[in-house]
Amino acid sequence: MPVSLSNPLRFEGLAGLSPRPLVTTDGVAQLLSLCPAHQPTPLLDLPDLARHTGVARMYVKDESRRMGLGSFKALGAAYAIASAAEEVVQEKDWANALTGRIFVTASAGNHGLSVAAGARLFGAKAVIYLSEAVPEAFAIRLRAMGAEVVRAGATYEESMEAAEASARSNDWTLLSDSSWPGYTEWPLRVMEGYLQLSAETVAQIDAAPTHIVLQAGVGGMAAAVAAHARVTWGDAPIIIVVEPEVAPALMESIRNRAVTTTEGPTSNMGRLDCKTPSMIALAGLACDADLFVTISEDEAASGVAELAGFGLHTTPSGGAGLAALLAGLALPADAHVLAILSEGREDG
Repeated sequence: MPVSLSNPLRFEGLAGLSPRPLVTTDGVAQLLSLCPAHQPTPLLDLPDLARHTGVARMYVKDESRRMGLGSFKALGAAYAIASAAEEVVQEKDWANALTGRIFVTASAGNHGLSVAAGARLFGAKAVIYLSEAVPEAFAIRLRAMGAEVVRAGATYEESMEAAEASARSNDWTLLSDSSWPGYTEWPLRVMEGYLQLSAETVAQIDAAPTHIVLQAGVGGMAAAVAAHARVTWGDAPIIIVVEPEVAPALMESIRNRAVTTTEGPTSNMGRLDCKTPSMIALAGLACDADLFVTISEDEAASGVAELAGFGLHTTPSGGAGLAALLAGLALPADAHVLAILSEGREDG
C-alpha cells in the first residue's frame, strides 16, 4: 500500500528557497517547432481504466512517443539548447548556431537523449555521463545520436558529480535537469520546456481535473506541471506527487523543511531513482503539491504489468503515478484524474 504525507507547507512553501518554477508558456512552442519531430502528444480518455481504479474519469497524457525520443524529457534540454541557439544564431543558420559548444550532463537515460538531440540539431556536441545503473540500451541510443558517453559512478548523484567536474575543468556548459544553490539558470530553462506538456494538456482536456498525479525523480516535470496547473485551474485540483520508497527525496525534504538527501538501494524506477531533489522543483512543490506518496518496487512492477492490459506500455518509471492508484491509493468515486505516462517501454 502506498505511503503518503500531506503537505504541511501547502501555500506557504519553504522560506528562503528560490527560485520557483516558471509558469508562462510564451514562446516555448515556437522554439520547440525548430525541432522537426515536435508535435503535440495525445491526451487519452480511458473509461475502462477509470472504472478499474474506481474513479469517474481518467485522463492520461501519453509521452511515450514524444519527438521520437520516447519521453517527456525530450522537451526540456532540447528547448534549453534551442533558447541558447536563438541568442547567437546568425542569418537563420540554425544548424551551425552552436558550433564549437559542448554540453555535458549526467542522466538516467532520457534527459541525455534530449541533450544529444538538441546539441546535434544546432551544431553542438554532447557528452553524457551515465552511472553503472543505467541500461546499456540508453548508451547505445546516445552514441547513435552522436553523443560521447562516459560511465562514472554507481549512482545518478555520482555521475552528476563527475559531469560537473568535467564541465569546470574543460569549460563546457553543464546542462542538468536538477538544480542546487548557485546553479539555476539552465534547469529553469529545462523546466520551462516541460511546460509545453502542460499547455497541450490544458488545450486538450474537456474540463479541469479534480486530481493530478505526477511521478517525480528530482522533480522537474512534476513541479513545472504543478505550477502551470495552479495558474490555470487554481487551488481546486488536488496534486499528488509519487516517488519510489527507496528514493523519497521530495517527501523527506518536505518533512524536514529543507533540501534532504536520502539513502537507499537502486530502484527499478530508474529515471525516478534520485536521492536529492532539485532545489527549484522543491521550492515549487512545497507550495503547489497537496500530497506526497511513495510506492514500492513490487507495486511499480505490478502496475506496469497491469497498465499493459489497458494498452499503456511503459516502464516502472513511466507508469509510477498510475501504479500508485492501482496499488490502492484511493480517490473519490467522482474524481476526474489527470496522470502522465512519462515514457515508453525501453524496448520501444
